[in-house]
Amino acid sequence: MAESTAFLEDFSDEEREQLAGREFAVCVGRFYEDLAERLLGGAREGFELAGVPTASVSEVSVPGAYELPFAAKLHATTGRFSGVACLGVVIRGETDHYDFVCAEAARGIQDVQLETGVPCAFGVITCDTMEQALARAGGGKRDQGRNAALTVARMTLAKQAINPYNWAVRAG
Repeated sequence: MAESTAFLEDFSDEEREQLAGREFAVCVGRFYEDLAERLLGGAREGFELAGVPTASVSEVSVPGAYELPFAAKLHATTGRFSGVACLGVVIRGETDHYDFVCAEAARGIQDVQLETGVPCAFGVITCDTMEQALARAGGGKRDQGRNAALTVARMTLAKQAINPYNWAVRAG
């Protein structure tokens, strides 16, 4: 089965115009600095593809994936941001630490979007090896940073379509 990302990637001129007037946040865990930079590059590319100007994307760094939910909540509760892309990398080690960090980061990010109504994307690579992380950070259709930005943009449009009154109030 071929991988299809057309829905994520193909924005109409109208959708790009709607997104261009919104602000977004990117929270990135920096435990693996080189991978964090690659993820950020992908997120920037994703937002650009969606028509979001670079100046409309705020970036904040946190120590690692475990801290992403808190950073996402701080952004989501301001009322300023239409969506938050959460980026990071967790590579399995020799202890159970991996399981706890992955589960809590995923649960926390999900909780933020459900509690606040602000779309939050889980762009955290959870893998066994550095090679797997590199394959999913920076470039290509499997780029978690890029896909997280595109997902947040898509969910912002979905939110507008479902509740246009809420969109108008927040856009004011």
